[in-house]
Amino acid sequence: MTEPFLKWAGGKRWLANSKQLPLPSSYERYIEPFLGGAAIFFHLKPSRAILSDVNAELIELYEVIRDNPVELMDLMKIHHAAHSPEYYYKLRESNPKDGVDRAARTMYLNRTCWNGLYRVNLSGVFNVPIGTKSTVVFDNDDFLGIADQLSNAEIRCSDFEPIVGEAREGDFVFVDPPYTVRHNLNGFIKYNENLFSWGDQVRLRDAVASAIERGAAVVVTNADHDSVRELYAGLCDYRSVKRSSVLASETTRRGPTSEALFFANL
Repeated sequence: MTEPFLKWAGGKRWLANSKQLPLPSSYERYIEPFLGGAAIFFHLKPSRAILSDVNAELIELYEVIRDNPVELMDLMKIHHAAHSPEYYYKLRESNPKDGVDRAARTMYLNRTCWNGLYRVNLSGVFNVPIGTKSTVVFDNDDFLGIADQLSNAEIRCSDFEPIVGEAREGDFVFVDPPYTVRHNLNGFIKYNENLFSWGDQVRLRDAVASAIERGAAVVVTNADHDSVRELYAGLCDYRSVKRSSVLASETTRRGPTSEALFFANL
């Protein structure tokens, strides 16, 4: 069974495994405009898909693991053998010219940085410190299986709007944006505001509304907050789902929390 190969902040493995995800009875094409770790894609294993994200490094990694899985695995084994704090920070500062080298760097940093967090500074440079995990290559890594699953997917680096704009009847759109709210920004939510503003949330709602009008089945995950619920009121059905928070730096602060699901045309 093909599993996600990345740990991604805000990832949806918990949702894929929880049986809380509403799904259409059938669909011809799967569309995911905020790809991240692609947990729902790998869970559903659609026969046709459009997968997209605005993060160019992430998209290049997906393209490389689809097109050059063996070469990528060979490089990951080299990183695994060399892993150390010194090696981590040396590779973090590097800027490989070759696409497969860049993809291996992205995957290595994802697997060894703090909590799988992707964060860049104002200059666009990845700046997450090393984490506690030391395993770079796992026994259950199946790059060939991942490549096979991705072989039927169009992979694009794009803003969400044109991707959602392609959705029609017969499509299932799973939308998992960075979580931002209108007020009371703090912690990781505040960081997301720099990536995905409240104006982007409104723009996303409008794109989702148009896709629903065209007959696409849509599920949106988002912050379970009054401002977000108001944004989707009258457009979608709403469900609050429970999960455990894993992003807090102190384990004592990692407790139950809720997220919002909005869905239509299922």
